[in-house]
Amino acid sequence: MEHTPTAAWIAQAVGAAQQQGSGYLLRVVLIVMVLGCVLTAWFLLRGYKRKDD
Repeated sequence: MEHTPTAAWIAQAVGAAQQQGSGYLLRVVLIVMVLGCVLTAWFLLRGYKRKDD
């Protein structure tokens, strides 16, 4: 496996991003991240609920 310089790797990534656009994978990652944050916040905050019976 040959070594690819960082600048060349970044240039290839930029070229691929321009050809494909933001893509389906990015949308899926963002949606999963937001849902994960919401579920984590709900799980942590439900422990603070107090019963005032």
